[in-house]
Amino acid sequence: MINIIVELSKYLMIILTILYTLQCFTVFRHDSKKDLSFGFVRQNVLMFLNHFVAYVVLILQSGNKELVIFYGAQFIFLMATIILFGFIYPKASRLVTNNMCMLLSIGFIMLTRLSYTKALKQFKIVVISMIIALFVPVIIRKMKFLEKLGYVYAIVGLGLLLIVAGFANIQGGALLSLTILGISFQFSEFVKIIFVFGIACFLKNATTFLDIVKVTILAAAHVLTLVLSTDLGGGLIYFVAFLIMLYVSTRQPLYLLGGLLAGSGASVIAYHVFSHIKIRVASWIDPLAVYQNGGLQLSQSLFAIGTGSWFGLGLYQGAPNEIPVAEEDFIFSAIAEEMGGIYGICVILICMSVFIMFINIAMQIKNRFYKLVALGLGTIYGFQVFLTIGGAIKFIPSTGVTLPLISYGGSSIVSTLIMFSIIQGLYILREDEEENLEKQK
Repeated sequence: MINIIVELSKYLMIILTILYTLQCFTVFRHDSKKDLSFGFVRQNVLMFLNHFVAYVVLILQSGNKELVIFYGAQFIFLMATIILFGFIYPKASRLVTNNMCMLLSIGFIMLTRLSYTKALKQFKIVVISMIIALFVPVIIRKMKFLEKLGYVYAIVGLGLLLIVAGFANIQGGALLSLTILGISFQFSEFVKIIFVFGIACFLKNATTFLDIVKVTILAAAHVLTLVLSTDLGGGLIYFVAFLIMLYVSTRQPLYLLGGLLAGSGASVIAYHVFSHIKIRVASWIDPLAVYQNGGLQLSQSLFAIGTGSWFGLGLYQGAPNEIPVAEEDFIFSAIAEEMGGIYGICVILICMSVFIMFINIAMQIKNRFYKLVALGLGTIYGFQVFLTIGGAIKFIPSTGVTLPLISYGGSSIVSTLIMFSIIQGLYILREDEEENLEKQK
């Protein structure tokens, strides 16, 4: 009987997720506010049904009665998040809130399947982070002086990265985290937000070539500090965010071309300087040829995705734990194995919907500083999703970054939730701008 439930559940979850994903791209076709609101409620219903079906299977398969309480706590948390964001910030984007909760719920499901202990720890961090995140939109909306703190952002950001480079613990060949009072912090996850605010501060007033040189030196200092820490994945994210912000701010194709050439040259140098990069490239070219020397992770990832095929094996029917650090870098492969390739594609499309909303806000907001902030955060989010999933499917070499809101990782979760709340604050500012324009007319 349980086998039948598991088999039927995977198809039901795929259908529910497809319907949710379709709503991400069709919800704005509704003409009236009532129909639009109903579309968002439909998304919530589909999300909670997907979450419920998954946990029914998890409870039946594991026999762990504690999962009943764990599921209930998640349900209350997700419902409270949707209600509180809507109540406190009526002008906030419902689609951003819904997608944030949907991605969190998918992460909870997969982490529970892989490691209940880690899932429980992640949930606690998410709850605390969400309490903090609820205050962020009002800070963005009310504190107008944020665009005047360029040198503060630069000093704090570089300072934290230098501390990491000097004292951090080595993980996967890179200096990533510091342990303070028994808690591990990956400062680069938080500094990327500070970095975006700092670059936006300097670019909004950049009018001469000398101004561009100064802000480029600042960005290069951040990237080179990450390179010294051998956190090349983080350095790449910072670099791409700066390059996009610079191009949009100046509209000079030569800057973009120069940045791409510089980035390509730096990649070649990094390949020859860092041994773990050589291993990652070799495993990307032919993971089976170096299976015992760095190719194990990618090989297992590809086996998992291939085994899962379109419809997946079903929860607890695969072997995602065979993938090293599946909860972090390769959680997409675990999702594809047990929930299926179609489900995985829906996850990608939901992430794309988030990215499109971020960029849409950046293009519509009038304030130059906040426009660049939204653009930078959107670029960081979109590029990080690309790096994680691209590495898992062998599209690009693995970079060791997490899938935002889904992968296990406290610092990543906290910084991403803050990032989403900043975007909500910018969305509210955009709504305020439109109201002011209407009043003027």
